[in-house]
Amino acid sequence: MTVVSSVTNELLALNGSAAYALVGGLAFGESALFVGFVLPGETAVLLGGVLANQERVSLLVMRAVAVAGAVLGDTVGYAVGRSVGDRILELGVFRRRTPAAQRGLDEVRSHGGRAVFLARFTAFFRAVMPGLAGAARMPYRRVLGFNAAGGSIWAVGFTPLGFAAGTSYARVESVAGCKRSARPCPWS
Repeated sequence: MTVVSSVTNELLALNGSAAYALVGGLAFGESALFVGFVLPGETAVLLGGVLANQERVSLLVMRAVAVAGAVLGDTVGYAVGRSVGDRILELGVFRRRTPAAQRGLDEVRSHGGRAVFLARFTAFFRAVMPGLAGAARMPYRRVLGFNAAGGSIWAVGFTPLGFAAGTSYARVESVAGCKRSARPCPWS
């Protein structure tokens, strides 16, 4: 069982406060601690929507938790990038992706807030862009505005998407995951 499958199964077994804490923590950790390389926050937010569909959590509270986790995580990621500066590209998490991270840093320097906003919708850049914005010395007030807008749209969009998937999530996961496993795909 992969780390993602394990965390997914654990999250889907939770109710109430524990579910909110894990979803918020993963949305936070994705860009604050680069956890997004292991488990994207969007997976957690989608699963939070699934839990809301199953009436194990409130959809409105889950949305708020996801927004807060995303915005706070980006804020911490920004602070890390600001304190580390350009050396952020030397961190171990960037070793295999240095060209992509350098491209992201260049985007922040040339497009500023738009790059921060758009990065929210791409897994790799969602995890690293706040740190890159800090390394680029982008003013925090500007980052915060684009961060809040992107994080809000992202979380408010993905939570109901998970809600809509509801109980069919397990089936979608098994079909989508067949190519990563030894199981044959149903369409093969």
